[in-house]
Amino acid sequence: MSAPIILTAEGRSKLEIELKNLKEVRRPEIIEKIEQAKELGDLSENAEYHDAKDQQGRIELRIREIEEIFRKAIVSEQTKTKDKITLGSKFIVKDAAGNKKEFFIVGFNEAAPAEGKISIDSPIGQAFMNAKRGEEVEFIAPRGKVVYQVVEIL
Repeated sequence: MSAPIILTAEGRSKLEIELKNLKEVRRPEIIEKIEQAKELGDLSENAEYHDAKDQQGRIELRIREIEEIFRKAIVSEQTKTKDKITLGSKFIVKDAAGNKKEFFIVGFNEAAPAEGKISIDSPIGQAFMNAKRGEEVEFIAPRGKVVYQVVEIL
């Protein structure tokens, strides 16, 4: 049995919206596109048809991926505790120069570092786990050692 996939409630909601769009909007659109391309004649040299079939394959693959995520997913609600950082915590940190950043600890498949969403499985995510307000957290990043101080747990 494979390991469970951890999702936040927000992450599950986004995947539900994506799945609904894929099934109810994108799938019917691509089926219509395939039908229109078939009407153009010889399928062996019909670029529109082959392009539409490729798109259909990508859509169906993504639908299966999302459904598999849902089968394995454990939804972790945003933590209610503000005394330490856990999965689902949103928090603010500052670096040595006093620059502040907001982070959100999420499951690996929701990670989006540019948006401040860091995976619980990443070195930075692991470093922040169980940290408390006022504590310094350090970890090794590709550019070297990074130190943050936890300013607030939201």
